[in-house]
Amino acid sequence: QVQVAESGGGLVQTGGSLRLSCAASGRLFATSVMAWFRQAPGKERGFVAAMGWNGVSTRHADSVKGRFTISRDNAKNTVYLQMSSLRPEDTAVYYCAAATYGTIWNVAADYDSWGQGTQVTVSS
Repeated sequence: QVQVAESGGGLVQTGGSLRLSCAASGRLFATSVMAWFRQAPGKERGFVAAMGWNGVSTRHADSVKGRFTISRDNAKNTVYLQMSSLRPEDTAVYYCAAATYGTIWNVAADYDSWGQGTQVTVSS
C-alpha cells in the first residue's frame, strides 16, 4: 500500500508561484500513477495533473496547462506540482493521489491513496 503526504501550500498573490510536494511511502512501480487533484469550496474535486511513475507520460488539465507542471524525483519517492502564474480561481485544497498499479488519469475514484490536502490561496 502506498501512502502519500503533500506539503507546500500557502498564501500567494496573483501571478506568483508555489511548488507543492508529495512524498510517497511504500512500493511504486513503473506502471504506478501519481496525480494532483484540487477542490474549491462548494465544488467537486477536479483533476489537475498526473504522471506515470516511469516519467514518460504526463497529463495536465486544460485549466492549468502551460502554468502548472508535474514532475518527479524517483530517488526521493516524491512528485511535485510547480505552479506559476497563479490566479484567484486556483484557490483550493490540493490533494496528492497515487494509484499503485495504474489508473485512468483523471478519475479520482481510481486512485488508491490520498493525502490530507494542502491549502493554496491566491489573493488578488
